[in-house]
Amino acid sequence: MSKQSEDLLPLWTLSTTETELPLSLTEPMTPSRLTELRAVLAALAESPIATLEAHPLSAPADTSKGISLGRMSPLAQELATLAAQSTRSVPKAAGNSGEVLYRMVVPAKVAAEVSGGVLEPMISKAVPGGVRSALVGTNGISAHASFVPATAGAAGGSAATVGVAAAGAGALTVAAPLVLLAVAAGASAHADHKRQLEIEKITALLEKLHEDRLDDERNRLDGCRSAIDKATAILLDKGKIGLSLGLDTAVHTIDTALASAQRRITDWRAALEKLPPDKVELRQLNDAIAGIESPGSEFYVHLELAELAIALKRRVIVLQAVEHAQQDDGNPFESFTNSINLDAQNLEKIVTGLRDVLLRLSTLQLDRSHGMRDFTFSSGAVDKLLNTSHRLRALGDRVEAGRSQSDVAIEMVQKVDGSIVVLPAMAAE
Repeated sequence: MSKQSEDLLPLWTLSTTETELPLSLTEPMTPSRLTELRAVLAALAESPIATLEAHPLSAPADTSKGISLGRMSPLAQELATLAAQSTRSVPKAAGNSGEVLYRMVVPAKVAAEVSGGVLEPMISKAVPGGVRSALVGTNGISAHASFVPATAGAAGGSAATVGVAAAGAGALTVAAPLVLLAVAAGASAHADHKRQLEIEKITALLEKLHEDRLDDERNRLDGCRSAIDKATAILLDKGKIGLSLGLDTAVHTIDTALASAQRRITDWRAALEKLPPDKVELRQLNDAIAGIESPGSEFYVHLELAELAIALKRRVIVLQAVEHAQQDDGNPFESFTNSINLDAQNLEKIVTGLRDVLLRLSTLQLDRSHGMRDFTFSSGAVDKLLNTSHRLRALGDRVEAGRSQSDVAIEMVQKVDGSIVVLPAMAAE
C-alpha cells in the first residue's frame, strides 16, 4: 500500500556536454511532475539531459543481481563529489541507515542507442516516477516524495544549495563520465542478469535431454563470464584491458556461438516459409522444425543458447564501447554511443531474425492431421496439440519488437562505506 510522503528529495539534472537547461528548476515537484519534466527535457534540450534522484534506503535492498564497485572506483567518487556539493540534501536522503539509492534516468532518445536489450516490457503498478523496486518493503511501496533540484557546479564551478537554481536557465551539471559509467555498469549488469536466467533455463532443459554436445556449448559460453567480469571491473576503474584477461578468447567463443545461432535461425526461417499461410498440421510443423512439440527438445535448447549468446555479446559490446570512450576524454559519452551503434548493427540482424521466428511461431494456427488413416483423434493427440499451441503462443511473449521506447533507469545503492552496487538497468516506465 503506497502513501504520499512530505519528504523532499534531491534531484540533479546531468548533461554530457556544455549546454543550457531549457527551463528553470526551482520549485519542488511530484513524481508525476518529474515524469513530465523528463519528456520536456528530451524534446527541448540540445544535449541529452539525464536526471539523478537520491532516495533514502530505509530497508535492505536486493543487490545480488548488481555490479559491486569499491568506494575508490571512479563511479563512486563521481557520486560522492556530486553529493558533497549538495550537503544540505543528501544527508536527509540517506535517512537512518546511512545508505542512499541513486536513480539515474537516461532519456529515451539516448537509451535507444545505448541500451540494447535493456528496454524490455516491465510489469509495474508503481506510480510513474515513484520509488522503484529497490525501495519496496514487505508491504509494497512505502512512500512517494517530492523532488527538489540539488544544483552542483560543473568542473571549476561553484556548488549551490537545495532549491536554488543556477543563474539563467536552471540547475545543470556537466557530468559525462558519471553518465557514461552509470549507463555502462547498468547495461552490463542487465546483460549478465539475462545470462544467468538463460543458463538456468538451459540447464533445466539439458537435465531432461542428456545431450553432451549441447552441454559443452553451454559450458563454453558460461565460461566466458570470468574474463568479462574482470574486464568490466578494470574498465569501470578506468584501467586498460590486457591480453592476460582472456577477453579475446571469450569474444571468439561468443562470436562462434552467434554464428551457430544465426545458422539455426536461417534454417528455421526457411522451414517456416514453406508452411501453409493459414492452418498448419502439427505433423507438418514438427517435420519442419524437429522437436518443437516437445518442451525438452533440442529446438528449445538452441533457442535459449541463441539468447544466451546475444546477452553475452551485448555485454561485450558495452565493454568495448567503454574502452573506446575512455580513450576520448573530450566527449566520452558520444564516443560510447557511436561505438555501441557500430557494433550493435550486426547483432541486431540476428536479434531481428530470431524475433521473426518467434513471432511467426506464436501466430501459427495448429490443426490435427488429416491423413487417410486419421479416422480417430485420441485424447493424447488432443493434449499434445493444445500444449504445443499454448507453448507457441508463449514464444510471442519473449518478443521485444513493436514496443514504445522508454527512458532507461539505472539504480545505484551507495553503502555506508562509500562503495556502490549498480543494479541492472531497466525501463523507467
